[in-house]
Amino acid sequence: MIVPFFNPQPMHDSIGSDLDDAWLATKAAGNFVLGDKVAAFEKAFAEYCGAAHCLGVANGLDAITLILRGLDLQPDDEVIVPANTFIATWLAVMAAGAKPIPVDCDDTTGNISAAAVEAAVTSRTKAVIAVHLYGCPADMDGLLEVSRRHNLWLVEDAAQAHGAFYQGKRVGSFGIASAFSFYPTKNLGALGDGGAVVSSDEKLIARIRLLRNYGSSKKYHHELAGVNSRLDELQAAFLLAKLPHLDTWNDERRAIASAYDRAVDQCPGLKRPLIGNSSKPVWHLYTFRTQGRDAIVQELTAKGVVTMVHYPTPPHLQPAFDSLGYSRGSFPVAEKISEETLSLPIWPGMDPAQIKHVTESVISVAM
Repeated sequence: MIVPFFNPQPMHDSIGSDLDDAWLATKAAGNFVLGDKVAAFEKAFAEYCGAAHCLGVANGLDAITLILRGLDLQPDDEVIVPANTFIATWLAVMAAGAKPIPVDCDDTTGNISAAAVEAAVTSRTKAVIAVHLYGCPADMDGLLEVSRRHNLWLVEDAAQAHGAFYQGKRVGSFGIASAFSFYPTKNLGALGDGGAVVSSDEKLIARIRLLRNYGSSKKYHHELAGVNSRLDELQAAFLLAKLPHLDTWNDERRAIASAYDRAVDQCPGLKRPLIGNSSKPVWHLYTFRTQGRDAIVQELTAKGVVTMVHYPTPPHLQPAFDSLGYSRGSFPVAEKISEETLSLPIWPGMDPAQIKHVTESVISVAM
């Protein structure tokens, strides 16, 4: 049996007629940029997240960048970011003209540590980006407390966490604003690229609304030096069709993750992330850690189980950030996680036989 790492087809097949209708209705309407479908999705997704506003943008990286630009950061301003994250979190800070200040992560969760944030705050610190890594919420209580005490903006990178809960409240509604990605592999994925900014701050949303559309609220009148970053009308239509099913699909991911938990717990050499009682993850990725990763990858591949490594090289060791002056050993926990983490296949609609094959294969190669 071959188990691919991700397969969207079962989801798409289950709502195939809705997706077809979305395409046909968009084509018939003839309005393909910032039309009714974008407006309808923005309203629906804001309500889903428990926030006042949502703005559709071109992708998740743009969503973070536009939030930071909306906060009007200056060149000397510092933004604290996790050392253990996808590179987009750091790239957004650079694109907004500020300086990323990485901090090491919690060894048990892999997420940003409130204590590490506290230690990194300086007079130039203006914001903190909390990444809900792999769909598992960060410690929002601790991060909110540190941010309030130091008068910092707390921004959520929720690109992997559509529908996750922390303390009974959906992520994306805690900070000044949150960024989402609708890349096709996400829990709520488009049939192309897309992203969104979610916020209840009226002033910030008004500024980002201008920035995403050439800095313009009226055609050929430009109040700000903006960009072209707008959610495509067709992708908004597809996302509208998918959104009512998101919670059901997330529950399916949770059930698969529970099966994987039971398998990993049987293997002394494997370690899974610690999920606190305050969090209800959505398992965009299911990861575990092992010192014998390379051997396990080879053996699982031989059994037909496709795995992936998220992420093999942390941002501070990427050539793109050589100018920041970090080196191996700068953030030892993040580096250790990058060397040990392995992701298993997970998607809504996985056949029970596929799930069983993955769990049995993990146990057989790791025991």
